[in-house]
Amino acid sequence: MLRRLALTAVVSLAALATAVPASTASGAASSGPTPAAVPTSGPFAAARPSLGPLPMPIPLPGFLDGGDGKGTGEASEVLTRLTVSVENTGVAGADGTFELECGPTGGSHPRGQAACDRLAEAGATRSGRQELFRPTPEGTMCTMIHGGDATARIVGTWEGRAVDTTASRRDGCEIARWNSLVPVLPDVR
Repeated sequence: MLRRLALTAVVSLAALATAVPASTASGAASSGPTPAAVPTSGPFAAARPSLGPLPMPIPLPGFLDGGDGKGTGEASEVLTRLTVSVENTGVAGADGTFELECGPTGGSHPRGQAACDRLAEAGATRSGRQELFRPTPEGTMCTMIHGGDATARIVGTWEGRAVDTTASRRDGCEIARWNSLVPVLPDVR
């Protein structure tokens, strides 16, 4: 998506660069409409911009945006599709394997919309995108609090990125990590 945006911007700027010299070639003698905000005195008084239509962004062919050339838009693509497997929570209905799709919300996840909202909230910040599914780094000092025997595995794609992570409640770091993933994972506090 970023590559498509960048290429569209480059093509649009190239089209604009070729259109602007042609439209301003007439200079100050232009009889076109003059905007009300044009200075009448001072160093910018001689500059009379010629207002013309701005070029529209040119859609990229499929071979440039990584697509198959069919021109399908990104809005119809599901960028988040996760399989959440949860065991040993001790909470009725929380154990099992659930499918979660976001954009539009779907699947068998019991709190699908809330889970998609949480993922969108985390995806809105750089730290959230980097930390949400990252395991606790090796050697991290964690409190030795046992939060239960619950374990979970999350596999799939989130915002187009591959996800394959596990979570547990074996110590303070893992409990905090689990809680940051609620409601994607069940609340077992």
